[in-house]
Amino acid sequence: MMKRKVLLIDDNEVDNYITDYVITKSKIAEKITTKNSAIAALEYLETIKDDFEEFPDLIFLDISMPIMDGFQFLNEAINYPKIAGQQCVVVMLTSSNNENDIEKAFQYEVVKEYLVKPLELEKLSRFIPSL
Repeated sequence: MMKRKVLLIDDNEVDNYITDYVITKSKIAEKITTKNSAIAALEYLETIKDDFEEFPDLIFLDISMPIMDGFQFLNEAINYPKIAGQQCVVVMLTSSNNENDIEKAFQYEVVKEYLVKPLELEKLSRFIPSL
């Protein structure tokens, strides 16, 4: 199984703790980086944009966050070569099961999965092999 660099983007610290725990338990990640806002995540990606080794392979992204939501983040992030080339994929991890959000998420080619929080090992193991 490929060890990935994972980026968690969520403003909820409890959700980040749970997601980090599940990803760690699954052993799919060699590194997990957490950012508490979409803006902080973009700032982080900007610092590593040319470092394909350091750039995440997998992003777990919340939709509902203050100032910049997950969709606004995607509109900016798709300009990064590794995301544009889909060597980095996005999993929406959100509390929203709204059909409009689901439909909107999959309009982005880089979005490969849409999961409702909390992340569980079973949910993770179902889709990780296909990424």
